[in-house]
Amino acid sequence: MKTTLLRLHKNIKTVNNDRRNGELEDLLMKKLQLILDKLENQIPNYEKTNLAVSQSTIGWKIDHSLIVINAVVEELKNSNPANYKWKFNKTRLLIQIVNTIPRGRVKVPKAVKPVDVATFEELKTKLELARKNIINMGKLPTKSYFTHPFFGELKLKSAIWFLKLHTKHHLKIIEDIMKA
Repeated sequence: MKTTLLRLHKNIKTVNNDRRNGELEDLLMKKLQLILDKLENQIPNYEKTNLAVSQSTIGWKIDHSLIVINAVVEELKNSNPANYKWKFNKTRLLIQIVNTIPRGRVKVPKAVKPVDVATFEELKTKLELARKNIINMGKLPTKSYFTHPFFGELKLKSAIWFLKLHTKHHLKIIEDIMKA
């Protein structure tokens, strides 16, 4: 009887934790959608640049952000959650604590570097794909993961955190370009 009650308690606790995690992931994904709204509002300015702030145009920043979102979600979908293994990562911990990405410190990996200058229509198409991908993230197992070149393996919740942080980083640069 006692072991049955303990098992029942453990099952209820697991369900409640899963529910809380799911609610948190939903909230994070909603925040990510709001950040995409801000990116979308900048698409009409895609040709604007300010060399004092960045060598790239606003369109490049938007394109890169959307490529990252779509690539991360694709890797999350294709991952095998059973293979996820958490490892301590000093760089990831530091960035999580300060919750900001320093400017001008990292070279963009080739896989997420825009090759050509995207047109207005291409940016809109990539944005719609990113919106769909974010919605579909909610259907993925919580241990789905992707491998970040500096942070290592990030499971779903951490991947959402990274996408928010990364996209906000580029939005701040876009805002600075627009101010000048």
